[in-house]
Amino acid sequence: MFKDNRYIDYNAAGFRKDLIAGITVGIVAIPLGMAFAIASGVKPEYGLYTTIIAGLLVALFGGSRFQIAGPTGAFIPILLAIVLQYGYEDLLIAGFLAGIFLLIMGFLGVSNLIHFVPRSVTIGFTSGIAIIIFTGQLGNFFGLTGLEKKEFFHENMIDLVRQLHTVNFYSVAIALIGLAIIFFLPRIAPRVPLLLVALLIPTLVSFFLFPGKVETIGTAFGGIPNSIPSFHFPQITLSKIVSLWQPALIIAALGAIESLLSAVVADGMAGGQKHHSKRELFGQGIANIVSPLFGGIPATGAIARTATNIRSGAVSPISGVVQSLFVLAFLLLFAPYASHIPLAAMAPILMFVAWNMSARHAFVHILSVRSSDSIVLLTTFLLTIFINLTVAVQVGILLAALSFLRKMSGKLSMKEGKLSEVEVVKFGDSDRSSLIKYIVEGPLFFGTAKVFEDQYPKLLATKAKKIILDLEHLSVVDATGEAGFFALLDDAEKAGKQIIVKRLPKEKLLLFKKSGLYDKIGEENFFM
Repeated sequence: MFKDNRYIDYNAAGFRKDLIAGITVGIVAIPLGMAFAIASGVKPEYGLYTTIIAGLLVALFGGSRFQIAGPTGAFIPILLAIVLQYGYEDLLIAGFLAGIFLLIMGFLGVSNLIHFVPRSVTIGFTSGIAIIIFTGQLGNFFGLTGLEKKEFFHENMIDLVRQLHTVNFYSVAIALIGLAIIFFLPRIAPRVPLLLVALLIPTLVSFFLFPGKVETIGTAFGGIPNSIPSFHFPQITLSKIVSLWQPALIIAALGAIESLLSAVVADGMAGGQKHHSKRELFGQGIANIVSPLFGGIPATGAIARTATNIRSGAVSPISGVVQSLFVLAFLLLFAPYASHIPLAAMAPILMFVAWNMSARHAFVHILSVRSSDSIVLLTTFLLTIFINLTVAVQVGILLAALSFLRKMSGKLSMKEGKLSEVEVVKFGDSDRSSLIKYIVEGPLFFGTAKVFEDQYPKLLATKAKKIILDLEHLSVVDATGEAGFFALLDDAEKAGKQIIVKRLPKEKLLLFKKSGLYDKIGEENFFM
């Protein structure tokens, strides 16, 4: 179906590079997979299942040489909301439906439409997600007890404040050690796998110095089984499709945006090697259909892991395959030891991820401009935090569209033009006063039709019996614009005026013929 040119001139040297890169990314992916799963309200092993299965399938069927797929921070708020409202089983259904939506997007070429999502919207919800992730880890950072994850941000914050008296100073110590490692290690040893060390050292400190003093994966979730779950097809019913299609569509849209953005970043880092966007969405769709069948949560292309893959020397998708196999080996051999990982050790890792994804510089810049984009940004940001991502994206895009229409409404102009001698001779009947010309410039569509209609009285109030409309610079005409022309012709006929169309672009002429405007105006009244 898709021609795969990602393995051109592949050799043993390339495999060695992919092997090293795959292991390096796998080391990064293990703590992130578990952390993202916990933050999404599910067991840590589900994040590892997703890393293994989705990572493998996107490497095999995706459209980028270097894409690394798995659970990501962007999904956390919407996945957590689904788990809290519907439960884990329905999360699998939502992920499965999202995979189908991604396949449809790929076949329909929707990848090109992703670029029309305004930057103010993407920065708004990305920053909102970062706030949710960061604040969501405060409970683990301080070792608070008695917290219950709730659907809304303000409810979680109120609960957090109420439980501050349960702070565990052992957890704070563990979290501070992890935070210090994340802050200082890159300055001392930049090549050391940062997140793994930030997870391993606090775990060892907790195990040997504070045994039984902090909550761990084992005490919170019962440990991690060292096996892949068996195939299980979720019970999909019509009622569940009706209730889950909207969050599933948001998962698919968000997954498409993040995976294509990651692929574009990879293209730039790898010297301009272009990805295949349709194939990339196809691979993401397959991954999200299969992953839930084995207990995995929704996945997408991960920008940080993909960048690590490239920086580690990857040359083909084989590095993604190696990454999946490495995480699988960890799951089968060392999963029981992961039960000793303190939740307080994972908190700084997720806070670090949130800080990196916050897009704070772009956020401040857009906000400082104080334009309609600032309103869209702030609205999307606040709705993401206080309501949910689904509402935020819908309202943000709607506001951006309304802002665009408002801007475009001023792009249509009608102004009186100077008559040429040719026009006077051809249409003026030797009487220049019987003729007037108006030049129409810009788009004539539903957003500017009112501007066009407002010109009718002025147009028809002239003493001239013949009105030339110069349409050379008419850029767009839609159905509403066509209706406006029909209304003008009717009003002109009642007023005893003749409409003459001059220099109509060829593609617009075809549109006029299809709509009936050409016949209504009359062939003799077109001056090309």
